[in-house]
Amino acid sequence: MTGDSDTGRLPQFQVYRAVAAALDEDLGQAGDITTLATIDENATATADIVARQAGCIAGIQFAEASFKTFHHGAHFEEKIGDGGMAKAGETIARIQGNARALLTGERVALNYLCHLSGIATLTRRYMDEIAGTGARVCCTRKTTPHLRAFEKYAVRMGGGANHRFTLSDAILIKDNHIAAAGGIGKAIAGARAYAGHMVKIEVEVDSLDQLEQALKHKVDAVLLDNMDVKSLAQAVKTAKGRAVLEASGGVTLETVRAIADAGVDLISIGALTHSAPALDLGLDWS
Repeated sequence: MTGDSDTGRLPQFQVYRAVAAALDEDLGQAGDITTLATIDENATATADIVARQAGCIAGIQFAEASFKTFHHGAHFEEKIGDGGMAKAGETIARIQGNARALLTGERVALNYLCHLSGIATLTRRYMDEIAGTGARVCCTRKTTPHLRAFEKYAVRMGGGANHRFTLSDAILIKDNHIAAAGGIGKAIAGARAYAGHMVKIEVEVDSLDQLEQALKHKVDAVLLDNMDVKSLAQAVKTAKGRAVLEASGGVTLETVRAIADAGVDLISIGALTHSAPALDLGLDWS
């Protein structure tokens, strides 16, 4: 495992730091007393991580780190990498090493892998629904505290795009900002005066009239909040490519295709990270 950024994988130090925190939480003050009491310290074993259901894999690095933290010499054979699709019953990885290490690292390995693979799988389902439209689905900041970078990584593994990672990435003027500032014009003017030359500005609108106002101020992107499909299509005609258009609000697998067909560039979906069900994966002892 390299952890090099140019491979598309997460930096190794981030993965091991997160795994160490999770293991510290799980081990408590006395460690894995069940394994310590029942398994000889020199026992070796082989185990497979197997998909109980089909899905898109993400987080394989966390599984490897969970086992190698206890046994640096463990052999971890990745059979399906991040972004790959696993069929039900298919082996994702095989681990050979100290039996205690495999048993103690199992839960943390699967917690990360199941959670992130669930996000990747849901993202892939959305991307499959809008195939051929030119639109992309993207995540939001509705993430689990301290897991945002990993959850957004899982979205990318599922074929989706990332919205901003933090409040400092870009300026996104939402409805409450507009109300507090005294209108769209004042809010955008303030943003323009504050922002550096590398900072993009997006503004949220909920009507075509607000869209017209935002476009007059030449913002980089416009978030079309909770608009119906007819309004989204009209917004695309109105914008004529003058800004990136992002649809948001209550998007489901049943509605996403019609939204994409309206011609928007992005469809942001908070459910990708806050409501994705875990992918069912298990560790089978050989």
